[in-house]
Amino acid sequence: MTTTRDVDTPSSHRRRDAPSRRGAPHGRRATRGRRRSPWRTALLVALALVVLGTAGLGWIYLKLNGDITTFDAGGLSRNRPDAAASKGQNVLVIGSDARTDGNAALGGGSKDDIGRSDTAFLLHVYADHQHAIAVSIPRDTLVTIPPCRLPDGSWTKTQTDVMFNAAFSVGQTRQGNPACTQNTVEQLSGMRVDHTVVVDFKGFAALTDVVGGVKVCLPNDIYQNDLNPNRATRGGLVFRKGEQTVAGQRALDYVRIRHGIGDGSDIGRIKRQQAFVSSLLKQIKSEGLTPTKLLPLATAATESMTVDPGLGTANKLISFAMSLKDIDLHNTKFVTIPWRYEGSRVAVVEPDASDLWAALRADRTIDGKDASGKRKPKATGAASPGPTETGSTETGPSETVSGEGVSLAVYNGTTTRGLASEAAQLLTRHGFTVTGIGNASSRQYAGTVVQYGPGLRTQAETAARLFPGARLEAIGGAALNVVVGASYAESAAASPTPTAVPGSVADDARSADDDLCSDLTYGAGG
Repeated sequence: MTTTRDVDTPSSHRRRDAPSRRGAPHGRRATRGRRRSPWRTALLVALALVVLGTAGLGWIYLKLNGDITTFDAGGLSRNRPDAAASKGQNVLVIGSDARTDGNAALGGGSKDDIGRSDTAFLLHVYADHQHAIAVSIPRDTLVTIPPCRLPDGSWTKTQTDVMFNAAFSVGQTRQGNPACTQNTVEQLSGMRVDHTVVVDFKGFAALTDVVGGVKVCLPNDIYQNDLNPNRATRGGLVFRKGEQTVAGQRALDYVRIRHGIGDGSDIGRIKRQQAFVSSLLKQIKSEGLTPTKLLPLATAATESMTVDPGLGTANKLISFAMSLKDIDLHNTKFVTIPWRYEGSRVAVVEPDASDLWAALRADRTIDGKDASGKRKPKATGAASPGPTETGSTETGPSETVSGEGVSLAVYNGTTTRGLASEAAQLLTRHGFTVTGIGNASSRQYAGTVVQYGPGLRTQAETAARLFPGARLEAIGGAALNVVVGASYAESAAASPTPTAVPGSVADDARSADDDLCSDLTYGAGG
């Protein structure tokens, strides 16, 4: 700080006056100037730090934004489940084995191979933001792939009884087709996917490096021919039995091991992948989700990650990550969609799968807790209806109705949100194949109508048996549609809510805080 005269004096005069400040006439002012200079310096340093800090943060966010790749949301289905059907958030995570952008060096194969999904799970973050559950979908699961957009802008026809991982390859591009996989998961679950994240080999390896490695456990020794069954000899030891820390290429090798453990199935590999993600979460939690720790993670992730436009900026991505910080490890569960072998493929088991999705839509945890974030109403003394024996929301007759071999679409003919999804789950539980879910052109249907084209009346009658009072309506074209009306809305509202996910799912669940070496195989040797 200086006097006013010093501020107004030209710089050349200040330079000439400087030597005289050593003399007596200016000693007091010189002493004051020296006393105040530390404050002045501190102020300038603080200002510089603020400017540089803001600029640095801005640069980091600009860099992150520049690294984020988004896929075209125009490829998402035109008949999506209602967004209001669940109060929580649903995030689809896809592990891609695409060989583009240097990934061939990590995963082998040609850089010109088409993109495939190596693993996938749907993460449901409950509305209370205190619980989460990840539902793994085996890549060999037989599913219905709804219409998906091709690179030339045209749309495919519905495909039935095809492997789940085929959805990512629709269009045969090196980058894959995340939108088609999202369409397929929405078709399978009746739940709207809020965000989709695709992580490739390079991004996965970089993420494990940033956290300093991830602790894993092997139930037995693993050799080179377990990673590459085409080898003529066993080869050298790759992983020793027991606990160890892996990062980079070794982490990637661990989560891709399929042979040499248990029965060598994809189901066993899923169990180890769930254990790996649990261990990764433990590592991140132990470090703390602070901006200092989060930014390196975000940098590693965004450089080799593709997301939907809703997560397409650094702000959105980091905000979403921070929204998960309060979820306890014990309340983070990993399950696999109810399944059974069908030859060499995997079939979805009903009604367990539909009951699982219904429980998640209702924000019910594995142990039946209400995680919707709503306050519990005060007791009135009136008894509440209990769940059905299966926890089902089924509103149809008690008689067995088999929809095997029958494909149809479901439309909501009312203004009640989520009704088409509920009806679709009912039909799926009885073996029908639902090819699409959406809203009807009119939302004024009083009762349910089953529309059918030429030659489909018998199938229409079968579907109508699940909707008491439904009427049949002949239409043109080879179509079979169920349009649910207000009468179904009333019966669905009166139905009990599932209290928990099915026991077959809950019994096989893994918590993120479970013992690292537990439940790592499936089948022989497990």
